[in-house]
Amino acid sequence: MEIGKHIQQEKFQSNQEKAYINMLFTSNYFRDLYQKIFNKAGLLSQHYNILRIARGKYPESVGPGYIKEVMLDKGRDVTRLVDKLEKLNYLERKVNSDNKRKLDIYLTPKGLEVTNNIEIELKTLNKNRKKLTEDEYELLSNLLDRMRG
Repeated sequence: MEIGKHIQQEKFQSNQEKAYINMLFTSNYFRDLYQKIFNKAGLLSQHYNILRIARGKYPESVGPGYIKEVMLDKGRDVTRLVDKLEKLNYLERKVNSDNKRKLDIYLTPKGLEVTNNIEIELKTLNKNRKKLTEDEYELLSNLLDRMRG
């Protein structure tokens, strides 16, 4: 269904405005769709993002600064997100042995398992919802990259 019908708006000031509104609407649509999967594990999308970042370096550690730098949602408080993941035994924090002011964050085996399980569910969801060809997904991704310019 076209964006105008979804938001009950027939006219837009420009195609650029229509595209931006469509992008926001679509982003929120997928956020809500994925959140159902994250909710099963008691997580937010930002928690899953941190787990994926830690898994990317697994079994080595990551630092809070690195997490903040590569997070999809940079407006979040990394400390609080990591606190919850540590309470769930998905992450473990240790003071760096070489530099006591530095914190090392490790993905635990339980964290690895939950991250992999969520990823399987997301892949299944995405596979079942595949609406574009691989070339169209690549084009869309390239266009989004250009918009951020």
